[in-house]
Amino acid sequence: MKTPILVMLLALAALAGCNRDDDAVGPAQKAGKALDDAGVRVSRQVENELARADRATAEARDKIKDATRDAKGGLERTAEQVGKKVEDAGEKIKDIAD
Repeated sequence: MKTPILVMLLALAALAGCNRDDDAVGPAQKAGKALDDAGVRVSRQVENELARADRATAEARDKIKDATRDAKGGLERTAEQVGKKVEDAGEKIKDIAD
């Protein structure tokens, strides 16, 4: 009868020695955590780069609007000047004809 009790005590001692603290992690768990952490870092970097690209796109869009407005104003001024020159030329031709 002593032998089964001794075997049970040894088995319990062995099982108690196999238990790890809750803080202890194995190599697979460490590798999994490293992969998770790397994924989070990459996601953050991608989000930051996308935000930078969005800002750059918005700035470029604003610059294009400004350039288009400026070009339109320049064309309107040029058209006015050409129209005035044509009127002046028409008056000169009329004066010569009279």
